[in-house]
Amino acid sequence: MNITEKAMENCKKLFKETNLQENYDEELMEIIANFSLDEAQEYDHLDEKTRQMVILAATIATQTPKRYETFVKAALNVGVTPIEIKEILYQAVPYVGILKVLDLLKPTNQIFEERGIKLPLEKQGTTTLENRFDKGLEVQKSIFGDVIDKNYENSPENQVHIQKFLSDNCFGDYYTRKGLDVKTRELITFSILISQGGCEPQVKGHIAGNVNVGNDKQTLLNTVTALLPYIGYPRSLNAIACINEVIPE
Repeated sequence: MNITEKAMENCKKLFKETNLQENYDEELMEIIANFSLDEAQEYDHLDEKTRQMVILAATIATQTPKRYETFVKAALNVGVTPIEIKEILYQAVPYVGILKVLDLLKPTNQIFEERGIKLPLEKQGTTTLENRFDKGLEVQKSIFGDVIDKNYENSPENQVHIQKFLSDNCFGDYYTRKGLDVKTRELITFSILISQGGCEPQVKGHIAGNVNVGNDKQTLLNTVTALLPYIGYPRSLNAIACINEVIPE
């Protein structure tokens, strides 16, 4: 197979193998390997751990369970911790929904057990039923500022419960957890949203949120570059358009 040396090295590092011919189309695998494991990585400038974390998030968003399992193993191979992997799953729940996440718990645990990782993992939750709203609202405002108060003020009475859900569930139940800091959670969220497609209003909001927590424009562009081979050009170009609109050159 006509695969570049760098692509082959990355394949071995991530997947612990270099045989890309088995059960695949040889010609297509040459194109895929050279682009995703060599050319795209030349331009994304992400460290390997971050790269695998955002790719893992994309496999959840695109509902590709077999590829998810492949990249859980790859993530472990480059130093992503079991807790970080589980927290990416947790972080995905409010953005892709329960249905896309629940079926991934069992294979995740099976991979951990195969690797000799003791289960259950240490719990990472920090809130209670009594304080999750207040703690969630606090995190929301730390990321998005005064716009949260305006969302509550402008919400019709029959829709204000959605704003409450965002505060106590989306942020109170998930963003307050340990295992990933808020900066990483926002980058994971951005990755999930652009990988799903059709979420451009939310993408723009979380671009601003990412900037507010320290992920600058170049980091977001690097993330899109890393994900492009996996989510395709239309969703990647839509993401770049959103970035340029929120953060003009």
